[in-house]
Amino acid sequence: MDPDLSPDQRLLRETAERFIEASLPLGKLRELIDAGGEVGPAYRRAAAEVGWFAFLAPESLGGGSVSDAGVLDTVVLAELRGRYLQPGSFIDTNLAVATLSREGSEEQQAKILPDLITGEAALAWAVADPSGDWSGPAGAHAQTVSGGYRLTGRKGLVVEAQSAQWLLLTANTTEGLTQFLLPASAPGVGVEVLSGLDLTRRLCEVRLDDVVVDDSAVLGRPGQAGAAVDAQIRLAAVLGAAESAGAMQYLFDLTLQYCKDRVAFGRPIGSFQAIKHQLADSSLALEMSHAVVTAAARAIATQDRGPVEAARAAHAASLAKAFVSDAAIELAHNCWQHFGGISYTWEHDFHLYLRRLTADAALYGTPTWHRERVCQLSGV
Repeated sequence: MDPDLSPDQRLLRETAERFIEASLPLGKLRELIDAGGEVGPAYRRAAAEVGWFAFLAPESLGGGSVSDAGVLDTVVLAELRGRYLQPGSFIDTNLAVATLSREGSEEQQAKILPDLITGEAALAWAVADPSGDWSGPAGAHAQTVSGGYRLTGRKGLVVEAQSAQWLLLTANTTEGLTQFLLPASAPGVGVEVLSGLDLTRRLCEVRLDDVVVDDSAVLGRPGQAGAAVDAQIRLAAVLGAAESAGAMQYLFDLTLQYCKDRVAFGRPIGSFQAIKHQLADSSLALEMSHAVVTAAARAIATQDRGPVEAARAAHAASLAKAFVSDAAIELAHNCWQHFGGISYTWEHDFHLYLRRLTADAALYGTPTWHRERVCQLSGV
């Protein structure tokens, strides 16, 4: 967590934490997992009442942030969501709100944006192909037809698409990279929930079988979506890294307390030098993760000032995502060793966090994908 949070941001954090503890603490989340259920729309609407989906839209469109720093406010929420393993399409909906606010038509801003901000609707971002290429063009193609487009192909690693009302789809056209906003219930759209490691949320594959949409479904200018997709990837990478950092914080706090409470050979195990060293290494990785997330969020907040700032934000976002993804898995495995046998049990929460962090590392670009992206941005 950024130590320089404003009083308003600290109040936001406290309010959001109280909401999570009242609405969906770990105990209730476990009940959902055991029952094979999923969180309902009432949770999303209640979260929207405290502003979870409004920070990246201007006040003129029904949004607004608590501190005039919408990206940083959203990062505060993302870290809390990671700490408590909250489900739902929080990141996807927020990046769609940001994109609609910048590039949406008057019709889209009037018809779709208010429902996203108020939680009446959720959105899933279909940008990656089934193999995990997050650059945008892969997986789907849009063919120009009379009055619109015909969409075909498959998109993978789509978060909570089974409960979304809208899809933000990225596809190749003869004009270039284009984005579409279409109802998830449109004829020809199929959503398959995939079996996955993470038990706290669902990843899906979206199949497009000759889906016909009219020109009003295009978000932005046809063939000119490259800059918008890049901005979405930057934002998703930072928010994904923030959720990972929040989960890392919970795991480290849990492990530190256990090392103080667990006694072996008449002493707390945390007093043994080998464990002290490993905890110190984990603490360093955790603090560095918080720091790089905050730095990347601050860079994104200034990316619209010019090409230099945009390039800096792109580098910072990819470096943060790559670093935090690797550090999170290493921290989880280090902490796992201190718990011993109990961390292998279904009843202990540890495996839920390890699953979440492992899935986080693959979502919105793996560490390898983001390091390659940094090389491409640098012309290497």
